Amino acid sequence: MTWEIHHRETWLHETNPSLKLIVLVVLFFAVLFMHNPNVLINFSLALFVLFCFATGYPAKVLAWLFLPFFLIFVSTASSMMMFGEGTTTWFRWGLIHVTEESFWRGVHLGFRALALGLLGLIFSLTTRPVHLFYSLMQQLKLKPKYAYSFLAAVRLLPMMMEEFQTVHYALKVRGVPNRGGLSKVKRYAIPLLSQSIRRAQRIAVAMEAKQFSGSGPRTFYYEIGFSKYDVLFVVLFAMLSFVSYYVGIHYPYLLINDVR
Repeated sequence: MTWEIHHRETWLHETNPSLKLIVLVVLFFAVLFMHNPNVLINFSLALFVLFCFATGYPAKVLAWLFLPFFLIFVSTASSMMMFGEGTTTWFRWGLIHVTEESFWRGVHLGFRALALGLLGLIFSLTTRPVHLFYSLMQQLKLKPKYAYSFLAAVRLLPMMMEEFQTVHYALKVRGVPNRGGLSKVKRYAIPLLSQSIRRAQRIAVAMEAKQFSGSGPRTFYYEIGFSKYDVLFVVLFAMLSFVSYYVGIHYPYLLINDVR
């Protein structure tokens, strides 16, 4: 079963995964402590443009990937708007109480969730798991036994999906009725669990045989280094952050500048 989505390689795919991870984690915490909705909206829009034009995926795929985060944006913002606290009432009907303070907090919270989701999407869509863990071993000195264990776990996910499909077809051929709550869970869970345990045991034995103990020097099939794209990545995100902050402070389109 093939789960790969065709896409084109962009300069974001060539960026060092460890550097990309560090920069985006820093931006993640920066977004958490960003209380000016003007700055946050500017930064979210910049990330959205980067997500649309720099990840290399077809527009239809990007739309489907963005849809859950858009729903999170709408639900998070509307929940805070309708059930938040404030002194200046705009609308009240039953339990719904929209105030000026809750409205702007809802806008801020929604765009914060959207920005965090876009950061995660940009990283996951432009980073190969194999290159990421090789980079973590080479640049951040992660022990090979941990890195290869994570790689083996990532590799098991599509295998489990294939096993699930195989069990589904086998039950369908045998005429097993596709109903029943607990019994249906047992029909799928027991064979999947047993296959996973056997496969994990074989992987553990193979890693022990190849001396994945973390002691001694190792060679790597992939040599991950730095390039001009890393400089471009750092400069671009520094510029996006600075421009978002400068425009949000000096040319705000919302009258409020702090929602705390």
